[in-house]
Amino acid sequence: MARTAEDTRGDAESAAPPQPPPPPGRGTRRKPRGDRERAAGYAFLTPWILGFLGLTLGPMAASLYLSFTDYNLFTAPSWVGLDNYRRLFADDQWLQSIRVTGAYVVLAVPLKLALALAVAMLLAAPHRGQGFYRSAFYAPSLLGASVSVALVWRALFSDDAVVDRLLRAVGVETGGWVGNPDFALLLLVLLAVWQFGAPMVIFLAGLKQVPRQYYEAAEVDGAGWWRRFQTITLPMISPVLFFNLLLETVNSFQVFTASFVISGGSGGPAGSTLIYTLYLYQQGFTHYQMGYASAMAWMLILGAGLVVVALFRMSRTMVFYSGDEGR
Repeated sequence: MARTAEDTRGDAESAAPPQPPPPPGRGTRRKPRGDRERAAGYAFLTPWILGFLGLTLGPMAASLYLSFTDYNLFTAPSWVGLDNYRRLFADDQWLQSIRVTGAYVVLAVPLKLALALAVAMLLAAPHRGQGFYRSAFYAPSLLGASVSVALVWRALFSDDAVVDRLLRAVGVETGGWVGNPDFALLLLVLLAVWQFGAPMVIFLAGLKQVPRQYYEAAEVDGAGWWRRFQTITLPMISPVLFFNLLLETVNSFQVFTASFVISGGSGGPAGSTLIYTLYLYQQGFTHYQMGYASAMAWMLILGAGLVVVALFRMSRTMVFYSGDEGR
């Protein structure tokens, strides 16, 4: 009797070995690996996001609202619109704090960067005890703008203190830097310049990236050290120089501890150390004018932001990158 196709297919299926049952959950659809990794990333970012919203963005939003109110910490804030901002431009002490802060930034930042670059160039050359010298020059930056450092600095430069006696011995009479309006701001500048370790380390890293063959070719052509510095070192480290300039400028706008400790919180003598942040502190925590202080804070953010934008515009013509040769 002839076998049909259905009979042949049935014999083949009965001869095939039995298939194992599918593992548990095999039928369920698993999430792609990228989605799982993205979810894990957001989970790890959650503490930072919550901290940013609660400790940074939230207080900033509250400060912006308070800048349009009359608020003294003890009563509910009352809306006054732009009165706090109008009041700023009629406040002589606010204008004085802008002048003092501007002078501090203009003096402290270039001097600090110049000293940091000079020391970095000296330490970049291999010599005995290099690690020790790097650590020694960086040590003041580890102390930061602490109260203890400012107290020591004030004691050294007070009337008839160590520095005053040394200067008097060589015929220079200052009457003490702390109480002299002509020298008090310079004292803050010197304290900032003394802590040049952080930009020095960044300059060291940048100098290590300059190809040695550039200097060798310049030496063959008879270029002196100043010519090599001007045509090779500065262009090659200009991105690092711009980074340090940007960082130190922003940090200089935020200086507070040194001015507060050295002047005793008054900004004296004669307002010569009335840094912007110190005057902001006085208005907010001495006179309890939190609305006015909030307006000052936002004007500081605006001013610093404009300076940063100006620096970025200047960098287009001042900063050299290795990929710019063909442009």
